[in-house]
Amino acid sequence: MSDGTTPTDCGPLIAAIAERGDREAFAALFAHFAPRVKGYLLRLGLPDAQAEELAQDTLLTAWRRADQFDSASGSAAAWIFTIARNLRIDAARRDRLAPRLETMAEEPPPPTTADAAIEAVQHAERVRAALATLPSEQAEVIRLSFFDDRPHAEIERALGIPLGTVKSRLRLAMTRLRALLDDIR
Repeated sequence: MSDGTTPTDCGPLIAAIAERGDREAFAALFAHFAPRVKGYLLRLGLPDAQAEELAQDTLLTAWRRADQFDSASGSAAAWIFTIARNLRIDAARRDRLAPRLETMAEEPPPPTTADAAIEAVQHAERVRAALATLPSEQAEVIRLSFFDDRPHAEIERALGIPLGTVKSRLRLAMTRLRALLDDIR
């Protein structure tokens, strides 16, 4: 790195980005990590263009979330590569979902019979009633996860609770909902 910063002490660069929005610090961070992140993503089997795009997204995410970096929790490299890994996982999920969505869009929906429509309304009412029995903390996590389709890490940040608590609340809520709605398939 041209400013004398070595690859082992990129934490101060992230701190400068978080504190002052320091573009020079970001340029140094980008110059150091972009090729390394791209190489990592290529080794995971991504095509060159997608690896390039995800590497840029990774560093853009680092720019946006620089204030969330905690040097006591790990190195800057570990934090950045974790962001890359998570973006790679999200991309893989989107890639798996896209063909299903395209197929669903191409197929006309089956005709709904009156009985099926009534049954769907009854099921929806039962689900709403079951959700209303949940403690508010569990209901909020269910809403964010399933209705707003947010990843667990985003729920963690939105609610200001640890990731383990998010997962625990989801698990408890799902166990309770399964018990209440076991006969609905």
